[in-house]
Amino acid sequence: MSRQPLKTGEKVLLIVSGIFVAIAVIGYVSLETYRIRSDKPVFVQRTFFDFSKEGERGSELYRKANCNACHRALRAGTSMGLILDGIGSKRSVAWLEGFLKDPESFYDGPTIDHGDPPKEAAYVASLPPEDLHLIAVFLSELRADAGSSVAKEPPPGKSEFIDGMIQMWAPDSWKEKYTDIRDRRPSEAAGGAGDD
Repeated sequence: MSRQPLKTGEKVLLIVSGIFVAIAVIGYVSLETYRIRSDKPVFVQRTFFDFSKEGERGSELYRKANCNACHRALRAGTSMGLILDGIGSKRSVAWLEGFLKDPESFYDGPTIDHGDPPKEAAYVASLPPEDLHLIAVFLSELRADAGSSVAKEPPPGKSEFIDGMIQMWAPDSWKEKYTDIRDRRPSEAAGGAGDD
């Protein structure tokens, strides 16, 4: 069986694909080389933590319970489940503790892994209440700066881009129904933090 030579279009497609792959590899190697040699971080870290004694103990229990098998916290673990860095900026200790005790009632429906057996993380709800409290304290101390992808609050100030997109794409009924979170007074914003 003889091999048929490539047609002109096939050659062009192969060459263009090769160029794209080469550019991607060169870009990746360049970025990693720069990142490794740089004295300052290439990507700004917007999540942080400052653990209390309860939070430190909760962190130990979190790892001991093997929560990192599904979740990422402290930039470690997997991303199969929710990434928990910054969750303390969205949820209160009471909310987190309630979720750990009875997750499906907080979602008003079935969850993928948390809940009643035979779900994989069903054991979490059966942990001792004091352990659940400590884990909730740990999670509540995983904070994020306003404007980060995991923060509840947007960055301070106005954004012409976001305002333009809302003006262009948001239905008029939304504009009447919802208020801009950036227009709230600080006392209003603080009152609702972490309660949803």
